[in-house]
Amino acid sequence: MLQTVLNSLKEKDIRKKLFFTLGILIVYRIGAYITVPGINPKALSEVANSGLGSILNMFSGGGLTNYSLFAMGVSPYVTAQIVVQLLQMDIVPRFVEWSKQGEVGRRHLNQVTRYLTIVLAFAQSIGITAGFNQLSQIQLVQTPDLQTYLMIGSILTIGTMFAVWLGEMITQYGLGQGISMLIFAGIIARVPAGLYQLIDENIIQNSYKAQGTALFFGLMMLLVVVISFVTWFNQAIRKIPMQYTRRSVGSGSSSYLPLKVNVAGVIPVIFASSLLVTPQTILQAFAGKFGGQGWYETATTWLSMQTLQGGILYTLLIVLFTFFYAFVQVNPEKVAENLQKQGSYIVGVRPGAATEKWMSKLLMRLSSVGALFLGAIALAPILATHIFGLDSNLGMSGTSLLIVIGVAIDLIRQLEGLMMKKAYVGFIHEGAKS
Repeated sequence: MLQTVLNSLKEKDIRKKLFFTLGILIVYRIGAYITVPGINPKALSEVANSGLGSILNMFSGGGLTNYSLFAMGVSPYVTAQIVVQLLQMDIVPRFVEWSKQGEVGRRHLNQVTRYLTIVLAFAQSIGITAGFNQLSQIQLVQTPDLQTYLMIGSILTIGTMFAVWLGEMITQYGLGQGISMLIFAGIIARVPAGLYQLIDENIIQNSYKAQGTALFFGLMMLLVVVISFVTWFNQAIRKIPMQYTRRSVGSGSSSYLPLKVNVAGVIPVIFASSLLVTPQTILQAFAGKFGGQGWYETATTWLSMQTLQGGILYTLLIVLFTFFYAFVQVNPEKVAENLQKQGSYIVGVRPGAATEKWMSKLLMRLSSVGALFLGAIALAPILATHIFGLDSNLGMSGTSLLIVIGVAIDLIRQLEGLMMKKAYVGFIHEGAKS
């Protein structure tokens, strides 16, 4: 991986993309430290350590800790993407039509997603601000009136849309998928503070006792094992034997189609985390009126990723989104149609409807394995916090780990692809000169 990065730095075009991406990420990190006016800084630490605060901190890279311009992060945009993609599944005819129109339809859907992001960001920012203001012992909003809430909601909404624009700039001119890169950078930025906290709790506060030291190094070894396993699994592929009927003489007629075992990648984890934010926001807004009532406490428990019940619900959402997004990424109908157009077919499977049916069954099997993998990695840290009494924020570490590894692997693959393209273009130029 390091060799790939070093080699890519030698290429001018790739180096420009890399520096552009780093510049955008620096701007995003600076915005995460600019506090919104009208907020009491003393109440911020209490807000950031709550269940909802942990999720938003993951999406904003600690932006909620400072209640900054990017306190909402890109969470509303991810939620809007989920809603729009769900509506494309024969629910809204216009959306279904746009989904089949290629680039033109995609632009229409992106525009709807942005409008929905504005609505969700404004509603969530006001709801979260009002809820945190009621829950915190120290008043979060200095002057809690309608004008102040509208101002804070507008600022946070603008911050979210600016973050989305930064992500789109990375996608268009930089490296990686922009929104995922922003989340990735935010998680990485919080690693030093989290590592220091772990050392302080297990080693320094225990006066360097053997038990605390052993626990710390045990967790580090377990982390290395988990990272290795997740990396290996994310790169596992299923080779589908293919037969081609339109190959030129001497080029061979058989090959294989690689399909990742974890077809959906890290997207289900991001979707599930983001989807939990909206109902928690609604509950936060009514904390002062219904707080303490049985139904309210039950709903809060099931929607918090720091509780066992919430962890189970979160895992179920990951499983459902794994199956959903796998069929979004690899549409069996389109795959069968494209294979027919290319004059190719899967060995032992008839072209057309039989291929579509075979691909659907294969995706179901692969998604079952991928869903178990993602769910286990996300749920294991939450179980560890309850079984071993570890820090409750460790429950977010499984989610963060999946996102970081997934985005890093995709980034390295893009760099390798750009290097191969550069070498291929250079080879053609050399051949033309000779």
